[in-house]
Order: sequence, then structure tokens, then C-alpha cells
Amino acid sequence: MTDAHKSDLLLVVVTLLAAVSWIFSKEAILLMPPLMFMAARFLIAGIFLAIFAHKAILALNGDQIRRAVGVGLVFGIAMSFWIMGLVNIESMGEGAFLTSLGVVIVPIIARLVFREPQPASTWLAIPIAVAGLALLSLQNGFRPEAGQLFFVVAATIFALYFTLNTRAANQRTVINRRGETVEKQRVPALPLTALALLTVGMVTLVESALMEPWQPTLSEPAPLLIWWVLASAIIGTAGRFLVQTFAQSMSVHSHGVVILVLEPVWVALFAAGWFGETMEPLQLAGCGLIFAALIVNRWNALSRALKDWMRRRRSGEKSV
Repeated sequence: MTDAHKSDLLLVVVTLLAAVSWIFSKEAILLMPPLMFMAARFLIAGIFLAIFAHKAILALNGDQIRRAVGVGLVFGIAMSFWIMGLVNIESMGEGAFLTSLGVVIVPIIARLVFREPQPASTWLAIPIAVAGLALLSLQNGFRPEAGQLFFVVAATIFALYFTLNTRAANQRTVINRRGETVEKQRVPALPLTALALLTVGMVTLVESALMEPWQPTLSEPAPLLIWWVLASAIIGTAGRFLVQTFAQSMSVHSHGVVILVLEPVWVALFAAGWFGETMEPLQLAGCGLIFAALIVNRWNALSRALKDWMRRRRSGEKSV
């Protein structure tokens, strides 16, 4: 199995961890201010990873640290809009599909901002994915509600985060303003994730301190609150983003991140089981389009894998 195939499989695992994290987050913000929850979630996750990554963090140079923190700043802004969307929207499934627009925007950001070439299959997959997202989450027409607007803004910023994270996690050669060729050293997955999560925690901590009351939560915390926060921090944040960054470090291109459109499908299924949300036939059709977009986007890899499997099978039959 090639690194590209391993990266794809790990990104599928990321979508499952991300979907479970939606449930943890939804339960937690029912018991505490949203930005305060995000600060606790990301600081705990960042500290947890930093314990294992402290030697690797100390070995980073100034440029690597700046890029890791920059990824975290963009990510922190995106997560701030995301959590406010989760507070203000009625359907968790709809919010997940709106957020997934960020995955679809990734190739556009990578091409327009960083001039990163994209395969033709990616551009064919984008309109199919958009149609699927429309059937899933916008079946009654786009209504400019606060929750939807928060999620759309978050999705746009997430697209920039995905691209920056991929670039930071991979070795690159760039030309600076003086026309000199400079080697940008990759930031290893563990210290990159730890620094980015700590930065998100600091960004949301400042926002929460300025805008939210802490006293009610600190004086009378709900019994289950600590468990929702810890589950979200360790499983839904530290585990999820470490796996995601490691997966992105195994592929130098951003188009593989389109696999993350699986996340809203899992969220919708989990929301149906946990919160009793239902899906209409039109939304199920949207799921089908999203899977079709994934097949189109990864067709070259899929066809090569099928050919290799058939070749090995024929070789095995001949040897018998």
C-alpha cells in the first residue's frame, strides 16, 4: 500500500473521530459557554500532545514554529465561527454539511492563493459534491440565518487552514522575495498539531474572557460536563487532529482532503441515533452524490488499486 493510499484511509478515520466530536461538543455547550468550552477543549488537547512532543517542539527552528502557530491562528478563527454556528443552528446535520463546504473549497484556495496544481478529477468532483451538499442541507432553500452564516464563514476559513496545514507538514522548496531558492523544512505531525491546538486554545480563551461569563460554570459545574470536555479534548481533538496532520504529511497534495466530505454523512447518522434527527429521501440522495464525488476525485487511485488487485489475483491463479 502506497503512502497516498494510507493517507486516504487515515482521513476516513479522521471523519469518524470528527463526527463523534460533534456529539461531544453539542452536549458540552448545553452546559457551559461555547467559547469557554473551546478554550478548555483545545488547551487540554494541546497540553496532552505537548507532553509527548516537548522534545520535538524544542528541536524546531523559528520558521517552523511561526508556521505552526500561523496554522493555529487560522484554525482558531475558523473554530470560533464554527462553535457559534453550532450554538445558533437547529439541525446538527445541516451544520455539518455547511461546514464541509470548506473541504470543497480547498482545491480552489490551493490553486488561487498558492498556485498549487490540481488534477482534473478534483474539478469534476467539486460540482458533484456541492450538489450533494445542497440536497443534504439546503433542501428548503438557503436561509440567511445566524447559524448558517457562521458555518459558511467557518467553512471558508477551514479551507485555508487545510491548505496551510498540508504545506506546513510537508517539505517544500520556495523562492523568496530576493529570488533565492529556500528549503522549507517540514514540521513533524506531533509538534505541529500540539502547537496548533495550543494556539487555538489561546485564541478562544481570549475571546471567551472578553465576551462570556465564567462564574456560573466554575461555581456550579454540571456533573457530566468534565466528561464531555475530556472526551472532546482527548478523542475528538488530540486524536482526530494528530491523525489528520499525520495523514496530510503523507501526501504532498491538498486534493486528498476532499475525503473529509464523509464527515457530515457520519454526523447525520450519529445525530439520528443520538439526538433523534431524521433524514429525508432528498438528503439520502445527497449522500449518494457525495460518495460519487469521492469516487470521481480518487478515481485514479481507485483504478490503480483495482488493477493491482486483479493482476495479483491472475498471478495467483496461474501459479496454482
